[in-house]
Amino acid sequence: MAGAPQPAEPLGQIWTGAGCDPGALDDCVLSGEEPVLPSVFRVGTAARTVIAAQSLAAAELWRERRDRRQQVSVDMRRSAIAFCSEAFTRILGRPAAGRWSAVSGYYRTRDGRWIQLHCQYPHLRDGVLAVLDCEEDPHAVARAVSRWDGAALERACRDRALCVALLRSPREWADHPQSRALADLPLIEIERIGDAPPRPLPQDGERPLSGIRVLDLTKVIAGPICGRTLASHGAEVMRVGAAHLPVLEPLIIDTGLGKRSTFVDLREQDGRRVLRELASQADIFVQGYRPGTLEGRGFGPGEMAALRPGMVYVTLSAYGHAGPWRDWRGFDSLVQTASGIAWQGMEAAAAAQPLPLPCQALDHATGYLAAFGAMVALLNRARTGGSWMVRVSLAQTGRWIDRLGRVDGLSVSMPGEDDIADMLEVHSSPWGDVLHVQTPQVMPDTPSCWESGPVPPGTHPPVWAA
Repeated sequence: MAGAPQPAEPLGQIWTGAGCDPGALDDCVLSGEEPVLPSVFRVGTAARTVIAAQSLAAAELWRERRDRRQQVSVDMRRSAIAFCSEAFTRILGRPAAGRWSAVSGYYRTRDGRWIQLHCQYPHLRDGVLAVLDCEEDPHAVARAVSRWDGAALERACRDRALCVALLRSPREWADHPQSRALADLPLIEIERIGDAPPRPLPQDGERPLSGIRVLDLTKVIAGPICGRTLASHGAEVMRVGAAHLPVLEPLIIDTGLGKRSTFVDLREQDGRRVLRELASQADIFVQGYRPGTLEGRGFGPGEMAALRPGMVYVTLSAYGHAGPWRDWRGFDSLVQTASGIAWQGMEAAAAAQPLPLPCQALDHATGYLAAFGAMVALLNRARTGGSWMVRVSLAQTGRWIDRLGRVDGLSVSMPGEDDIADMLEVHSSPWGDVLHVQTPQVMPDTPSCWESGPVPPGTHPPVWAA
């Protein structure tokens, strides 16, 4: 196994790499040791690092507002459990809802390769079944896949904007043009994209992000984690979706804590007008749609910076903004499959099929990194002005996690609900009382929390609350 990194080393690299004050690292206390989850990858280290980074950024925002420092404490066990939040979120008194399509999963191809099919949304499922020309049954899908060579099936599905990934070894991935494109990108990019005068942080409120408005145009896990994190520090977060777009309700419940939710149809002129009105009063615009989608509607970073000088525009993607796969749809597990992570898990465990990480670690880490970048950009805006763009991707995050080294963690058991009872709390919601994982960091002066439970999509009108 690779040698363990020093406890503060990854945090310091992220913190100083973003141009933050190195002296603030003295205000962060890290605790806990690997392994905490069943994996050879340092998932606990990754979780603690990104959660500490965003917590420390929130503490720096508080210092900017009140000229007061506070010590931030981040424990590895609590951080790792936060990375598993959707696995523990449930409505009390109801059975846990399923999240996975029956035909999603790994299948063997004619040439002996593994391919992963991601069919969580109806249009993705129907598209894959059309390519395979079979019914919605795992056995039928397995037979159909076995008649294809892996690369040909991946290409046929990708040509139709479907979500699949061929299992690649680390060497295959290192030689791939997309991997080489990522090699030139940092873990997180925070870039000034326009001029604007400095905008001091609001002085009212008792939390780091009190008075900050966030538009959350994201889905699934990574982007929603960003919005949920900003809400935990006091931001007013408005999730923007549309009635015609499918959602995964269990994830809406898990990531909707502290948010309002509205519908805006960007296919219609009136919907685009409404979103422009919301954006004209927002501080942070977070979007996780396929690259080019919102730009085509007039909501790219340049347009938002012109509409609202001083805007912080956060964009998340699957494979990064450079390289031949920059426009491809993707999800956490697909990136793990394509980039060698699932292959390494399979090899280490001598498993019979690909073995991904024990949680959606790329999603969670990317979401926390996006929130960290947004808060750093707010600090930059307050001190030097400007409009800012923050860019992160699942693939860049996966590359970083891979480079954290390895740990002998396969014998660790995945915790159950009883094992983490001290980390759970309850919020009321229209679905009923929701049991969920608490925020993992400890900030004594400005405790992070969610002031409201999740709500169904489209609950609120498209107007700011305050």
